[in-house]
Amino acid sequence: GINAEYGHLSQSNQLTEYFTVLVNMELSVHSMEVMNELLGRVVLPPEYIHLYITKCILHCEECKDRLVQHRFVRLVCVFLSSLIRHNTVDVKDMFVEVQAFCINFSRIKEAAGLFRLLKQVDTECSV
Repeated sequence: GINAEYGHLSQSNQLTEYFTVLVNMELSVHSMEVMNELLGRVVLPPEYIHLYITKCILHCEECKDRLVQHRFVRLVCVFLSSLIRHNTVDVKDMFVEVQAFCINFSRIKEAAGLFRLLKQVDTECSV
């Protein structure tokens, strides 16, 4: 399992290499599933999660095929919503970037849903 593999990475330079490989995996449905599964089991340093989220957003923005783009936008929205709901990521650290992503893809239902979730979290944080 992931925890067993993770347990062997005791030295910090090995951990850094492991996280770097994870963040730099080619973006695919499978790699996003792996990352989501991993984030549900271990605590990754926030900077790696942020790097990965930024990579996901850039991938969506740079995708030329609209069908593929919309599929990835939906996946990224579901992934981000899950991270936010499970408090895996502190959304205020990436609020502007994620909000811009939602606005950019607002015609996609999942992006509009993520935008509402962001607003809800923002409201709860400022109370």
